[in-house]
Amino acid sequence: MVEAAAVAEREQWSSWADFIMSCIGYAIGLGNVWRFPYLCYQNGGGVGIAAAVMAFWLNIYYIVVLSWAATYLYNSFTLSDVPWKNCDHSWNTPNCRSEYIKIPCDSNRTIAEFFNVKVLTHDHIHEYKKQFFVGDKINWTVCSTADLSVVSPVKEFWNHRVLGISAGLESPGGIRWDLAFFLLCVWIICYLCIFKGVKWTGKVVYITASFPYMMLFCLLIRGLTLEGAGVGLEFYLKPDFSKLLESKVWVDAVTQVFFSYGLGLGALVALGSYNKFNNNVYKQALTVCFVNSGTSVFAGFVIFSFIGFMATQQEKSVAEVAQAGPGLLFLAYPSGILQLPYTQFWSVLFFLMVLFLGVDSQFCTMEGFFTAIIDEFPQIRRKKYGREIFVGLICVISYLIGLTTVTEGGFYVFQLFDFYAASGWALLWLLFFECIAISWSLGIDRWYEHMKSMIGYYPSGWWKFCWVFATPAVCFGVLLFGLIKYQPLRIDAYNYDYPVWGHVFGWFLSLSSMLCIPGYAIWIWFKTPGTVQEKIKLLCRPDIEIKGATENADNMELVEDYPHA
Repeated sequence: MVEAAAVAEREQWSSWADFIMSCIGYAIGLGNVWRFPYLCYQNGGGVGIAAAVMAFWLNIYYIVVLSWAATYLYNSFTLSDVPWKNCDHSWNTPNCRSEYIKIPCDSNRTIAEFFNVKVLTHDHIHEYKKQFFVGDKINWTVCSTADLSVVSPVKEFWNHRVLGISAGLESPGGIRWDLAFFLLCVWIICYLCIFKGVKWTGKVVYITASFPYMMLFCLLIRGLTLEGAGVGLEFYLKPDFSKLLESKVWVDAVTQVFFSYGLGLGALVALGSYNKFNNNVYKQALTVCFVNSGTSVFAGFVIFSFIGFMATQQEKSVAEVAQAGPGLLFLAYPSGILQLPYTQFWSVLFFLMVLFLGVDSQFCTMEGFFTAIIDEFPQIRRKKYGREIFVGLICVISYLIGLTTVTEGGFYVFQLFDFYAASGWALLWLLFFECIAISWSLGIDRWYEHMKSMIGYYPSGWWKFCWVFATPAVCFGVLLFGLIKYQPLRIDAYNYDYPVWGHVFGWFLSLSSMLCIPGYAIWIWFKTPGTVQEKIKLLCRPDIEIKGATENADNMELVEDYPHA
């Protein structure tokens, strides 16, 4: 039994609007800006313990993206050109060249370096073509064909200035102290947003959740006025039905839904737990879903209008310009704004939006983790400054672990976390058992009765079918297919294959949450007294009764005939 007095110590939202804005801020994050548009291009992240473990890993690596964004934002405040526009910086290599600048034949660097001269002549190109190309006749198109090793200043800024990237996981290198500083700043911001609880968080999220929409709208207006925007939007909106025959499209679609809505990590459950009992969470959940999906589509218009502009300027196809994951934020978009007037302004606007999108998702996920731990150990809440100290301690530990992602080899560590820790099969495994726990163990009929006691009516029968059959089947099917088609993580952008021990560590990240479910089941089985039949009945079909669910019930008593850890 959970004592009513203990429950009463928990805070509640000041209003339903605080809850809605917090859920929207949590669900709408960087996945809406980079993951959804990229998947459109390509296809034309017990149960409670597992969720807490997965949320812990996600909190460590997701915030690293914000340190990258903060680095770009800091470098955008300049009176001169942004540092990724030209090639005259210490981190640039001799192969640096803007993709927007066409090099004439007499200044081709590849051929000039081959002959160790500064100015090319007709004879140089003639001799180079004789040695490396079929035929003897002079053709001035050799200038563009031979220039094979150029790298854009945008990519060099990302690789050498921001990441300082090493050769691989085997070469971790030193800590990038500027990234470590920005990572610390973001952790401090997140701590200040949540350390006082949801009453404070509910006010902060009004800014962090609403401000990105204003910036997205400004970027959309600017993007639609750019040359080539229509090309990008056509690519975005024109379906390729042949892709529906590819299994990867369906896998990506399912995982994007789970990733985008932030399902399975306990954050939405934690945020909802601070509502009054009779709050109509059913309608609010639908509202959050519609807003989230609409934002993904809206962000796609913004991103692809700029990608179409970039493709037109670079004389490339949209598919060549679009990039995956962080590359969309830190390579494609920074490259696109170089052709806009007032580059610094648009750069500040964009990376501020990225920070706001990421911060509220981050601290809401943190709130989910902290709520789970503090509810399990309520003595933390009862002690003076207990919550503040506990939250601060976890933030410090997470920051120290996160320093592994801001070393020279940190990008490879980040990709391991992203691939294994809180997405893909680990998340699907967790969601499958969450559905089983609610729909089959608790029982869908009892669940509907509890819903009616909360909101006053039964939800649509369609949800019964989804919760009992469709969602578990989809989760298990996609999980099984993903494991069968499993391919080890590889970073194509750097032509890098992870060592065996890197994959072993990755599987440790996955299994650290996945094994919590069978592990706890085995432990509680041996701890529970009784015969086999009694154990099955007690553990697989516990008696749960909610008392005090009256019209204005703020406090309630949850009685479970179920052994606790």
